[in-house]
Amino acid sequence: MTFNGTWKVDRNDNYDKFMEQMGVNIMKRKLAEHDNLKVTIEQTGDQFQIKESSTFRTKDIDFTLGVPFDYSLADGTEVSGTWEMEGDLLKGKFTRKDNSKVLTTTRALVGGELVQSYNYEGVDAKRIFKKQTRWAQRCPA
Repeated sequence: MTFNGTWKVDRNDNYDKFMEQMGVNIMKRKLAEHDNLKVTIEQTGDQFQIKESSTFRTKDIDFTLGVPFDYSLADGTEVSGTWEMEGDLLKGKFTRKDNSKVLTTTRALVGGELVQSYNYEGVDAKRIFKKQTRWAQRCPA
């Protein structure tokens, strides 16, 4: 349950190049750089409830480790795949429905930050999130 909490994106590493590789148009890429994404994770055993909220959308995702599910990325790309736990690492493997290419994602806690890493067609990227305290959730900056 180490991932439990609310996490707000702090910074990105190579995220624009990753989105470009995914086929996201330049306008959506520029918007995504400033989406203020907040992810709330609640894990109970193998069950995860995740709420993603950003400037542009709010989405609830429920999944069970190892059980395939369908998901729509923020740009509308449809994928199907699973999340698995490997030690302290949450690993996702998703196949795009439009071209059958694979997107891999990992979530790990590194130095108190949630690091979400992506790989698609040889391009790696990261989004780094800081945990929000109860006070910070009630009093936005």
